[in-house]
Amino acid sequence: MGIKRAIQAERLYLVLTAIFVASLVAGNLIFQKFFSWDFFGIYTFEISVGILPYPITFLITDIISEIYGKKKANRVVLSGLFASVFVLGVVMLADYVPATVWSPVQNETFHNVFGLTVVAVGASMMAYLLAQFVDIRVYHFWKKKTRGKHLWLRNNASTMFSQLVDTSSVLLLLCSFGAIEWDKFTSLLISGVLFKVLIAAIDTPFLYFFVGWIKRYFQLGINEELDGV
Repeated sequence: MGIKRAIQAERLYLVLTAIFVASLVAGNLIFQKFFSWDFFGIYTFEISVGILPYPITFLITDIISEIYGKKKANRVVLSGLFASVFVLGVVMLADYVPATVWSPVQNETFHNVFGLTVVAVGASMMAYLLAQFVDIRVYHFWKKKTRGKHLWLRNNASTMFSQLVDTSSVLLLLCSFGAIEWDKFTSLLISGVLFKVLIAAIDTPFLYFFVGWIKRYFQLGINEELDGV
């Protein structure tokens, strides 16, 4: 691959990484608001708004896994971890310093909104690491088994399984730390897993589109990855 294409591949990787990190951090910051969604009268979801950007992280890791390989995908996961730790420190500091009398947001209001971020980010980071590494490993397992074919299979198999791991892990931790009542565990688990499975199915065409476009642009064959980026 020429120098120009290598630079373009690196830029694309940085853009994907930025979207991944932004989605992860946003989900951790906004998680305390919950909403219900009636899915065509079939099922009513009760889920946190923090779940909305989270499936994007799995779509991004699948794209990176397909184009750049397992090593690059693992690197993005670690970048998300470092970003979450940094944001956690900033939120803790902001919650600690006292507000002025004229501050539009007072201490109590700020703490009510962001006070549980420490618990949420801590729980999310542990569940996140486990789920993302599971996602990458399962994805590459099926990629190897299918010899680079059947993209839909490895996308859905890896995402669905890892989302189950993530949702159950983070809810267990949040309930254990008192951030969420235990009587909400089962309903939130079912809603969370079903929602993520649904999103995994919906994002499959997008995965095909982006992977197809990127592979055509960089002239990659089946099961071929970008090396040296």
